[in-house]
Amino acid sequence: MKKIALALLMTLASLPLWAQSNAAAGNANLEAERTRLSAEREAIEARFLQERTACYKKFAVEDCLRESRGRRRTELDSIKRQETAINDIQRQRAGAAEQQKLDQKAATQRPADTQEKRDQSAKDQKDREQRAADHAASRASTAAEAAERQKQFDDKQKAHADAQTKAAQRRAEAPAEAERFAEKQRKAEEHRASRERQNADRTKPRGAPLPPAAPASSPAR
Repeated sequence: MKKIALALLMTLASLPLWAQSNAAAGNANLEAERTRLSAEREAIEARFLQERTACYKKFAVEDCLRESRGRRRTELDSIKRQETAINDIQRQRAGAAEQQKLDQKAATQRPADTQEKRDQSAKDQKDREQRAADHAASRASTAAEAAERQKQFDDKQKAHADAQTKAAQRRAEAPAEAERFAEKQRKAEEHRASRERQNADRTKPRGAPLPPAAPASSPAR
C-alpha cells in the first residue's frame, strides 16, 4: 500500500498546491476539484469570447485573435491535465481498495499458506504498486514536457505577432512620417534662402555720394 500512496502523490504533481496537500493527507475532495475545474473552464471560455470581441476593434485583428486562441488552448490543456490526474487518483484508489479486498479474502481462504507463498504474494503486490508508481511518474513527466513545449510555441507565436503588429504600425505611420520629413526639408530650404538674401543685402556696394549743392546767386541790383 505504501507504493500506491507514492503513486498517488506523484500523480498529484499536476494538481494545484491546495489539492496536493489535501490529497496527500487522504482528505482530497475530488468532486470539489472537478467542480472547480469546470468553473475555470467556463471562465476561460467566457473571457475568450470577450477577447475575441475586443480583437475585432483593433488594427491587427488576426494577430490579436491568434494570441487569444493560444492563451485559451494553453489554459484548457492545463485543466485537462489536472482532470487526468484526478482520474488517475480515483482509479488507483479503486484498484488499491479492490486489491486489499482480494488480499483479505485470499488470507481468509488460505490460512495454511506457507511463509514462502506469503512472501511471494507480498512481493507480487509490491511489484504491482511499483509499476503503478512508475506509470504515474511517467505520465506526470510527459505532461510537464508537453506543457513546456506548448509554452515555448506560444512564446514564439506571441513574439511573431508582436513583430507583425509593429511592422503594420510602421507601414501605417510611413505616409505621415514622409510628410513630416518633406515639411522639415521645405522649412530648411526657406531658411537657407532667407539667409542668402540677408547676406547679399549686407555685401551689396553702396551708391556714390551726391555732389554738394551750388550756392544761391545774389539778386541783381
